[in-house]
Amino acid sequence: MHGAILTGLGSYVPEATITNRDLERVVDTTDEWIVSHTGMRERRVASQEQATSDLATAAARRALADAGLTPDDLDLVICATITADTMFPGASNLVQANLGATKCAAFDLVSGCTGFVYGLGMASACVRSGDHRNVLVIAADCLTRITNWTDRATCVLFGDGAGAAIVSPGEADSGILAYELTSMGEVGDLLTIVGGGSRRPLTAEMLARYQDRIIMNGTELYKLAVRLVPEVAERVTKKAGLTLHDIDFVIMHQANQRILDAAAKRMDIPDERVISILENYGNTSGASIPMALDVVYRQGRLEPGHNLLLVGFGAGFTVGGTVVRWAKPPYKA
Repeated sequence: MHGAILTGLGSYVPEATITNRDLERVVDTTDEWIVSHTGMRERRVASQEQATSDLATAAARRALADAGLTPDDLDLVICATITADTMFPGASNLVQANLGATKCAAFDLVSGCTGFVYGLGMASACVRSGDHRNVLVIAADCLTRITNWTDRATCVLFGDGAGAAIVSPGEADSGILAYELTSMGEVGDLLTIVGGGSRRPLTAEMLARYQDRIIMNGTELYKLAVRLVPEVAERVTKKAGLTLHDIDFVIMHQANQRILDAAAKRMDIPDERVISILENYGNTSGASIPMALDVVYRQGRLEPGHNLLLVGFGAGFTVGGTVVRWAKPPYKA
């Protein structure tokens, strides 16, 4: 059986920014507190004319160009998002239409901040089976649209962005070597939006109480992430036939710098191997991993044979990891 390799990467963020100084004028917080507790200084925000599918389409086009492919080459589009433009059609369907990819299927994944890792797992299975040749995996969100701007504990965290990858056939010892996906729905209420679904359709009263916005128990999520990320990392690297010492770069979901630091310490991973883009982009949900991966790639830091560990954790509650052996030559602008 052939392998499933990443042949193209792309990302996109809106132009407008929200800085910590901007947030000081919105809620009772300070730049110093935000930086010390999260590592964030600014985050991007979509314009009124932009929706999630627009961000996703821009990232997808860049990934296609990087892979040297056209939309006609795609067999499947997977879009991981929790902020699709509409309940239906899905964001993946809109991206497929925007690209003019008329020869492929498309579906959405709703796995929160683990969405890109889940998507890579699905893409790997599709490509390895031989049923698909080129799968576009996108993670994109406009989190600022579902942020409660009166909640100082959460409104400092979130930004908008998109990241994408093309998964195609390749050598069996390269690309996606292993993936590990888990779910803990029993603690799903730690990070949720309670209003707007079939359980609790939105009412004027619920809107007034911001129940159409993110509700998060940050303390408990921190404990879970710091414990579960190293556990999943250990399992997936073992499944790939490697150890954590064989990993060249670790790209975790960019939720909070304290989580990245604590999880890396438990895994005994040196700081220089842990990628963080939190300072400039904040928490962009499932998009954070492919965005960080694309940043490292376009800095020319990835070389063939590098082992990458990608770990996501978030709404669901979901956790997932994948090990990728990089197969593309270093990026040249």
